[in-house]
Amino acid sequence: MLAGIRKLLEKTNNPERSAYIWNAINAALAAVECPVILMVMTRTNGVYDAGVMSIAYAVASLMLYLGQYGLRRYQSSDVLEKFSFREYHGVRLLTCTVMALVSLGYCIYGAIWLHYDVSKFLVVLIVCMWKYVQGYTDVFHGRMQQVGRLDVATKCSAARYVLEMLSCCLVLVLTSNMLLAVSVCLVVSVAEAMLTSVNEGKHYGGSLKPAFSREKTKLLMIEGFPIFVSLFLNVYIGNAPKYAIDAILTEEIQAYYNFIFMPAFVVGLIAHFIFNPILTTYAKLWVAGERDSFVKLVKLIRKQCYIVLGLTALGLAVAATIGIPVISFVFGVDLTGYRTELVIIMIGGGMLAYATFFATVLTIVRKQKVMLICYAAASAAALFVSRPMVIHFGMMGAAVLYAAIMSFLAVMLFITLYVGIKKERKKL
Repeated sequence: MLAGIRKLLEKTNNPERSAYIWNAINAALAAVECPVILMVMTRTNGVYDAGVMSIAYAVASLMLYLGQYGLRRYQSSDVLEKFSFREYHGVRLLTCTVMALVSLGYCIYGAIWLHYDVSKFLVVLIVCMWKYVQGYTDVFHGRMQQVGRLDVATKCSAARYVLEMLSCCLVLVLTSNMLLAVSVCLVVSVAEAMLTSVNEGKHYGGSLKPAFSREKTKLLMIEGFPIFVSLFLNVYIGNAPKYAIDAILTEEIQAYYNFIFMPAFVVGLIAHFIFNPILTTYAKLWVAGERDSFVKLVKLIRKQCYIVLGLTALGLAVAATIGIPVISFVFGVDLTGYRTELVIIMIGGGMLAYATFFATVLTIVRKQKVMLICYAAASAAALFVSRPMVIHFGMMGAAVLYAAIMSFLAVMLFITLYVGIKKERKKL
């Protein structure tokens, strides 16, 4: 059976074209997973449970970046194989272990300081374990992309998203039990990972046995630290309004905010996955160190900026016209009166897409340390401003906070990248 699954995943006449197609499919599935589950949950369980699920998904998404430690970008662009797959695997086991412990710690904090009941405690913890599975299997996907088989990696990931959505929604429809639904989903996610990602990992990685060389592990942790902190803070910045709402307002308001936040989340997530196939290409152009390669790299960067602009403009047009009626229909709640907040959040979603792209390029050109300063500044601003904004302005405060912080971050990263490219051009 395992051999049959491998054969099915690897079947293609054109790996590069297949990678783009499946990457787009995977991006779409990643973007709709949370909205689909919330859509079903709102109808089966009500707005309160949807609010609990919303914050659970936000916390889990933050924990995911702790598990991944920012090494997917580094691993995928490691075209000279400075580190072996076994070394990447060893570090990933360490970071995912830390992720699990921190997730438990956050839930304990929620129970003590934010008054989580037992059900909310367990739901948040279990959804974090969904992302644990994603964080661990990502090291196998990074290896597949590194050797030119992103198509196989995205097929594995797409299968997981589909099975998670189906299992969770089916249990919700049959039982209306949120805790049971997320538990079944976790079991399904683990089984799918073993049959696809880990099964394929034996083929592309050469060995599933991790390596824990003290010197290499330390070096890889140092190399990945600026990327990890930047990505972790990126997610924190994006979710800062949700954490403030969780601490101050009600579960119902949390759900409403997440409903109107979904279009921006989708734009940002799709843009993130669009950047995935370009990692290795950009890295090869950068490593070449030739003027022609450098010029081509700059043109590709400019092209991606136009793509993000187009996505943002389309999102704003939809948000300003049919956005609220569509979202109200999809989630089965009346969101009339939140049109302005939706448009503002969509601007923030476009800025998030730009920030993600600029950070990706800065990682490829190995400017992680400078990038870290940008994220630290934006995070500090979010930390000090988020609660006052939500306390005084409610939902509008959360929307303005999100758009302002994301714009601030995108501008800083752009300036950093522009200065870096200008310096490199003078050397050629």
